Amino acid sequence: MKAYLELADIELMEGVAGSRRDRLLIRLLSRLGCRISEVLALKVEDVDFQQNTITILHLKRSLKLCCPSCKTRLGSQHQFCPGCGVKVSATIRSQQERRRIRVLPVDEITLEMIKCYIHELSSSDSKSPLFSLNRHRAWQIVRDCARRAGLPSLVNPETGRLRGVSPHRLRDAFSVHAMKVDDSGDGLRLLQEHLGHASFNTTARYRKVAGEEHRQWYNRLWCLHSHNNTQFLPFSVKVKV
Repeated sequence: MKAYLELADIELMEGVAGSRRDRLLIRLLSRLGCRISEVLALKVEDVDFQQNTITILHLKRSLKLCCPSCKTRLGSQHQFCPGCGVKVSATIRSQQERRRIRVLPVDEITLEMIKCYIHELSSSDSKSPLFSLNRHRAWQIVRDCARRAGLPSLVNPETGRLRGVSPHRLRDAFSVHAMKVDDSGDGLRLLQEHLGHASFNTTARYRKVAGEEHRQWYNRLWCLHSHNNTQFLPFSVKVKV
């Protein structure tokens, strides 16, 4: 069983999607690697067809704020630092804005899909949501497309437990694909920035792709050694057929 979805799996899900909306939802989750909350928060105005970008509002609330003077941890409602007394309200706002927004590049095919979908929307208001879906319905769409595509459950590489295909598994698929293409230091840094991870360790866990990296590393340790020392094998094993 697999730990992560592959590109071919996601193409199958797109192929069985029941509408242009559902196909685009799967496309954005897998091609942008966004969280489901971020995709559902997208507005028409967030898509820039001139620059080929999408502006993402970072909605995860684990933002760690600290005082620029004494590094004391701050809450989002603090006006003054509890450690040194410095006024920090403006600092908090600037840190929140810096982390809350990220601008992501988008491939041309996905942009064309977005353009066709927007033309179908009944509202022409640029501030209207791209998807008029709640979180539960979005999960249903992803799960149903995976079922119709015949995709099995995935193995959690950390616990070994089975888990179904969900929106976050599409984000995982994007991350693993990016890591396979470029796992250099620059590649990791860009992936961290793209995903909006505060911690590098969160991004680095994608390097362990279903145990393959560890296995390949171990095989390389002994491959050359075994070739150079075959003459020292103490005995040969005879296999009876």
